[in-house]
Amino acid sequence: MKIVKQRLKMFGSVILFIVMGNSANAQAPPMGTMGILDDVGIDQALNAQLPLDVTLRDETGKDIVLRDYFGEKPVILAFVYYECPNLCTLTLNGLVRDLRAIPFDAGNQFNIVTISFDPRETPDLAARKKQTYIEEYRRPGAAAGWHFLTGSQAAIETLTNAAGFHYKYDPDSQQWAHASAIMVVTPQGRMARYFYGIEYSARDLRLSLVEAAGNHIGSPMDRVLLYCYHYDPRTARYGLVIITLLRIAGAATALALAVFIGWMIRRDRMAHRSYAH
Repeated sequence: MKIVKQRLKMFGSVILFIVMGNSANAQAPPMGTMGILDDVGIDQALNAQLPLDVTLRDETGKDIVLRDYFGEKPVILAFVYYECPNLCTLTLNGLVRDLRAIPFDAGNQFNIVTISFDPRETPDLAARKKQTYIEEYRRPGAAAGWHFLTGSQAAIETLTNAAGFHYKYDPDSQQWAHASAIMVVTPQGRMARYFYGIEYSARDLRLSLVEAAGNHIGSPMDRVLLYCYHYDPRTARYGLVIITLLRIAGAATALALAVFIGWMIRRDRMAHRSYAH
């Protein structure tokens, strides 16, 4: 866990420059601003339980309980703020690209919950952001499976703290300093996987959904891949498990050897019977 935290603190420094540097001639943030990074980052709270009884507002302004989007399907969770001039848009754009590269459909095999961590943002703003990304995603039924939420500061802090997502408001730039990630959560609301940055592996995202769903979605090949690939929290990626492949190869070799020995024994017995006659 210590390695993960250090990597994300370094990543947070890059993020702050992206958030504040809106032009090629942007100056480095002042030292006071850089101190904000001490409170910015993402800790992998693997298996932590999200507080599903938190009340938020959906795109129509209706009060909802987060639990409404859990229970049967895994959930992709993204903390952003809708008026972010740079990073959050890149995060959601990267998510859409990978969602379009996998065979699962939002609203069918999984749900997506996007939550603004800026308590000043409104459901109207969330509705406009949703319309943009539903049109980009271009999958039938996505509007019922991708939710853009807002909430009170207390509700937002309860959720972000549980998920290990730490951010800070910078009064100098009047923007939020934050890192970028999407998270995969089990149907029961437990944090399962973290993917950092603004570009995600479609293969990893697919495997994480299959795994979070308890193999209730996906093809038999997905299950084989999960046996061969293992999530590494240090890199937040699925890596090939060599020992697993060696075991599979060993088992296949033993089976082939057993078949060969059986065939040889059977051939010798038949030859002996033929000789006896």
